[in-house]
Amino acid sequence: MAFTPLKSLQNSVGRVLLALALPLVAGAAFAQAWPAKPITLIVPFPPGGPTDVATRIVAQKMAIALKQPVLIDNRSGASGTLGAAIAAKAAPDGYTFVMLATPTLLAGHLYGPTSYDIFKNFTPVGTVYDLPIVLVVNPKVLPDVAGLQQLIAKAKTENGQRNYTTAGVGSFGHLTTEQLKNIGKFDMQHVPYRGSAPAVTDLIGGQVPVMFSDLVAVIPHIRSGTLRPIAVGSATRVSLLPDVKTVAEQGFPGFDATSWGGMLAPAGTPKAVIERMSGELKAALADRQVAEKLEDVGSFAAYRTPEQTAERMHQDHKRWGKVIRDNHITNQ
Repeated sequence: MAFTPLKSLQNSVGRVLLALALPLVAGAAFAQAWPAKPITLIVPFPPGGPTDVATRIVAQKMAIALKQPVLIDNRSGASGTLGAAIAAKAAPDGYTFVMLATPTLLAGHLYGPTSYDIFKNFTPVGTVYDLPIVLVVNPKVLPDVAGLQQLIAKAKTENGQRNYTTAGVGSFGHLTTEQLKNIGKFDMQHVPYRGSAPAVTDLIGGQVPVMFSDLVAVIPHIRSGTLRPIAVGSATRVSLLPDVKTVAEQGFPGFDATSWGGMLAPAGTPKAVIERMSGELKAALADRQVAEKLEDVGSFAAYRTPEQTAERMHQDHKRWGKVIRDNHITNQ
């Protein structure tokens, strides 16, 4: 029997609707079956660092909900770009993710073009933690410096001869100090180290008595009294150091410098997997024990949606990129 025009139209519409529905059905089925095997989470930094420690705390909780192991794969080097490059080339099948930290986000500004595009080759899953940064001094070398303005006044009288240290050229502590120097109109000389541990060792020894450091690296020495905190870079005070004023409170309104970490997936990872992974991340960070464990090591649970994480990536890339260019900072 021949099709009438109406029946032909109905069949055409039906085929179109079926074609549109199939990806949704397939995606839902994939999400229900996923994960069917262990998940690899690449940490592009060494074991024991702030990104690694925070990642392990959260991954352990997520593994319980996902009912599959979340395996940490440390691939360190070049401010996280080596590990990120490996993740960018991974199959977008929902079984490989990577942790993004601020140094990796800014690596293109410091090292030149990378083998991947941090915005095009990855899809954000969510923000995991905020890592406060704190300005500390050696109280034996600088006994009269108890606040930021005292340090600035001393630096000005020393005509830029005072040294400060950081975990390395282009580290977040380096960028934050340079921005503070710009707006505070004072100078200090940068003495970079290869990582936080050797920098803190010489900070305690008095060789370089000033450092803007992530809280993780210095909190034990602050608690012991070996180091004195004089300012935190975040917009609000840090619960672990409630009596330490922010930079903004000490004469620089609007100042806000916070390092952070987020989870990314290779571009092309199914949307259903991104949504599930982001949901499990949110639930893990909302867990009281997880939040307390993160705080114990100096970082703070700070979930943001994939969309909010993408916006934060763009904002920080632009803001700190300008600081890098304005101060001619390079690691090439």
